[in-house]
Amino acid sequence: MLQRINPNDHDDVARPVVAIGNDYPPSFELETHQHRRGQLLYAASGVVAVSTPQGAWVAPPERAVWIPGGTPHAVRMVGAVSTRSVLIEPGVCGALGSACRVIEVSALLRNLLGAATQLPREYDLNGRDHLVIELLLAELERAPVIPIAVPFPLAPDLARKCHAFLECPTPHAKIADWADELKLSRRTFTRSFRRETGMSFAEWRQQACLLIALPRLAAGETVTSLALDLGYDSPAAFATMFKRRLGLSPGHYQA
Repeated sequence: MLQRINPNDHDDVARPVVAIGNDYPPSFELETHQHRRGQLLYAASGVVAVSTPQGAWVAPPERAVWIPGGTPHAVRMVGAVSTRSVLIEPGVCGALGSACRVIEVSALLRNLLGAATQLPREYDLNGRDHLVIELLLAELERAPVIPIAVPFPLAPDLARKCHAFLECPTPHAKIADWADELKLSRRTFTRSFRRETGMSFAEWRQQACLLIALPRLAAGETVTSLALDLGYDSPAAFATMFKRRLGLSPGHYQA
């Protein structure tokens, strides 16, 4: 049975941390919205893709997305998704930062997220419930950041190109192609791109390929078809890049 809990319904709960669980059908989308509290969004099953005006992030299994309070964001579910969200008052877990990021979810943190969603809304601040939350926060403080981020430029024309790439990858397009379409010299384009995104064009494209690949792997697409679609010479070349960036092979994320 699907349940749908609105995080904003818990905004006034007199606890610094509130955990909730939700179930979503395949391909469900949450339109752009925001919360006063920060939100750690973890998919116990399935994959979630989060987009904001600043960029896009994806959380496959064993990963979670941190969304700071007040950040407008939309969420797309890949497959049937069961989430465990932690809503955190500003300033309670400073290590998570003021920008979206993907963190690694250890086995202990995964179990703590599950346990936290079972707590009463106004859990006991002096007993076991409080200790669960304190340990959860301690694990969040030390969780490694995973580089699965695709920042979006502020310049409208360049932003449109980046969004279009995510929607329909053009793997063989080169810097010169993008520069010509934007009526910029190669030098101006490369300098502008790094200034706007904090990455080189090649780095950004690689990150974008990871963002595109993870949901498609979770949906059951083969490594071979995905590698060729994203412009890699062979499945092995794609798998090497993938493992270098994420530490695990593409097959680890396949349905």
